[in-house]
Amino acid sequence: MKPRKSEFTRTFLAESQHSLAAYHMPRLIRCLKMLPEREIWWRPNAASNSAGNLVLHLSGNVRQWIVSGLGDAQDRRDRDREFTERGPIPRRVLIALLRKTVDEACSVLGRLPEDSLLRIHSIQGFRVSGMYAVSQVVAHFAYHTGQIIYVTKLKLGKDLRFTRLPGEKHKTAVARVP
Repeated sequence: MKPRKSEFTRTFLAESQHSLAAYHMPRLIRCLKMLPEREIWWRPNAASNSAGNLVLHLSGNVRQWIVSGLGDAQDRRDRDREFTERGPIPRRVLIALLRKTVDEACSVLGRLPEDSLLRIHSIQGFRVSGMYAVSQVVAHFAYHTGQIIYVTKLKLGKDLRFTRLPGEKHKTAVARVP
């Protein structure tokens, strides 16, 4: 019989899944759908990444840290390619890749035993607890989603209406705002 997860562990893992799949990913995908296909691969300068590169990078990071690092799948990440790719990889392919990766990660998180969060894992050459790995992935995903949102606002010149203040109503807010 599997040991029962504590309320903290269940909540932490559920909120991590929600953050990735229901909060950040819909915003990121909406940005990809709003940008003209050619703009997904636009770079403001040589030191910056395109939205397309960031999607490849997020998929690689989530797969390496959660699917492989905590879920014991084989790690086949080619991190350098995530940044050197110049596209165009079609929007639909990027979206499908990200959805598949996040779905797999959420599946791993859904069945992750509590002791895995406390155990030390070797991921990307780092020795980290499972708790750190999950936290790192969620923060990293949020960080790069913000960059993609910024690029989308920069290119389109408009408010994307992803957030609202208390008492403010509009129909285009995505998911719940914590």
